[in-house]
Amino acid sequence: MARLLSVNIAHRYYDGPSGESGFDKRPTAEAVAVRAPGDRRTGLGSGLAGDLIGNRKYHGGDDQAVYAYAREDLDDWETRLERPLASGMFGENFTTAGVDVTGAVIGERWAVGSDGLVLEVSRPRTPCRTFTQFLGIRGWMGAFTRAVKPGAYLRVITPGQVRAGDTVTVTDRPDHGVTIGHVFRAIMTEPELLPDILVADALAPEVARRARRRLAG
Repeated sequence: MARLLSVNIAHRYYDGPSGESGFDKRPTAEAVAVRAPGDRRTGLGSGLAGDLIGNRKYHGGDDQAVYAYAREDLDDWETRLERPLASGMFGENFTTAGVDVTGAVIGERWAVGSDGLVLEVSRPRTPCRTFTQFLGIRGWMGAFTRAVKPGAYLRVITPGQVRAGDTVTVTDRPDHGVTIGHVFRAIMTEPELLPDILVADALAPEVARRARRRLAG
């Protein structure tokens, strides 16, 4: 059964390379309200109540309201890195079990829990300096990019509360076939794929604009 293994919010704030950061996210046993945070710079930042987005120039806002990462992918990284990785270690809000996050289609919708929360897949995560600093792994940005296991950002369609153990059900999946992994490869390593990702209407506008600029030369 696809479910939330943990719901993770900022445990402490610290000064990352770009200032205050809430990257250190840890599981909570409490129910957490999830709602659209609004504009990245002027809104709430994160979609989860009690969470923090420090650098809002690049993170947070409606198209990055919730970040999901698969426990299965964390387990694979544990093997590769030969170190334990707790849920939330990649800065994810939702650590999932039984969800193919990399294979999620842009625009597919997830019904989470029993309180009516509906989320929509909007874009992949891209690695940043804070991620590298937090893990303390030399060459991490390159290793993360090559693995093509970026995790997915989701926007909030209908707000609701969630907690660890809630089920995740895909209620709608567009037939264009543009997945999180496909978009990640296009914007990070394979620019020849950029025309393909523009067929996904629900792709985060920021990513679509970047793709169009690169295609225009």
